[in-house]
Amino acid sequence: MSEKSSEQSQLKPSLGLFDATAISVGAIIGAGIFVVTGIAAGSAGSALIVSMLIAAVIALFTALSFAELTFWRPVEGSVYEYTYMLVSPFAGFLVGWMWMLSNIFAGAAVSLGFAYYLTAIFPFLNANLVAAVLCIAFTILNYLGIRQSALFNNFLVMAKLLILSFFILFGTLYVNSANFVPFAPFELGVFYGACYIFFAYGGFARVAIIAEEVKNAKRNVPRAILLSLIISTIVYILVGIVAVGLVGGARLSGSNSPLTEAISIAGSTPATYVVSIGGLMATASVLLTSILGVSRMAYAMAKRKDIPQVFSKLHPQYNTPYYSVWIIGGLMALLVLFFELTRVVAISTFALLFYYTLANVSALRLKTQKRLYPRLVPILGVITCLALLVFILFASPQALIIGVAGLIAGAIYYVLKVVLK
Repeated sequence: MSEKSSEQSQLKPSLGLFDATAISVGAIIGAGIFVVTGIAAGSAGSALIVSMLIAAVIALFTALSFAELTFWRPVEGSVYEYTYMLVSPFAGFLVGWMWMLSNIFAGAAVSLGFAYYLTAIFPFLNANLVAAVLCIAFTILNYLGIRQSALFNNFLVMAKLLILSFFILFGTLYVNSANFVPFAPFELGVFYGACYIFFAYGGFARVAIIAEEVKNAKRNVPRAILLSLIISTIVYILVGIVAVGLVGGARLSGSNSPLTEAISIAGSTPATYVVSIGGLMATASVLLTSILGVSRMAYAMAKRKDIPQVFSKLHPQYNTPYYSVWIIGGLMALLVLFFELTRVVAISTFALLFYYTLANVSALRLKTQKRLYPRLVPILGVITCLALLVFILFASPQALIIGVAGLIAGAIYYVLKVVLK
């Protein structure tokens, strides 16, 4: 193989710690805080903050397991590769399968979320067409290279953090303490709320999927995972306190754009528009990182021949898995006509908990003399992820049925692949 073709057979590290952290922050602080806050408030009420804290603690255990694994061996494909090596090839395949399935649907959902925010400002636009165009636009951006995607994502992340800071500071002036009454932190609804909020935290490991494209990945990827989770948790809790304090849990739960609904109580039209723009940027950055992450997962699975090898082909100029990028982006563009947001959140959360449980199992099975954290950490990660899965069963039985159907479809594909090989 020539030197040139050798260079084009693997991805190149081009992202620093700031870029890596911004990718995970971009994946976390997105549609979750701008949309799922309302869904969770419908279950937790004024105790929404407790749901956020529970979800953050559960996410922390799993984040520490990811940090352990990426410190051991930073690889493209992350949880798929770790489960493949440390649990079994079959379990690894199912993890990769469910990861792609959930993120394709979640990417389609946030693209439509973006379209709804935009059509609220420009009602003459067709929401479905806007969503499809956005998917294609971000597919092109991912096709042109990860550096370009990362730079644009950095801009979106900084912009939406500034807008959320504005929401917190401006909204604090209008907080009404009566909206926190009654405060019931020990009711079951708080745990159901944590299930939905966990979806909002779910992107903390996004950077682990693209580990081979991060400089000094063994150090920077674990740091980026933990930094992004810390930053996002602080932002979520502050936003949650202000949102509930502005209008109360019941009013938040009745809105598809809860933060816009909350800030509208101030009676300031410019403030409402600013927060709406934040919703646009948040959903856009999640879609951008969704296409990026799913295409890299497909690349990793194709390299192991678990899915067709065309997904692993890299562009000779842009060094991106371009077939993977275009197929994933195209699927998202087509799916914008066929889903409903609340259902997608529950299905995606089921899939998140499935592969994050196996990430903790992988960390537990890791045999190395130098561990970053005690083995108790992945044990607690497994227990807490399984506990949330139980609550998903009661919160959304349909999500469990669809999630299991996705698992069965993946298992059938894997068996047929092995038999026909």
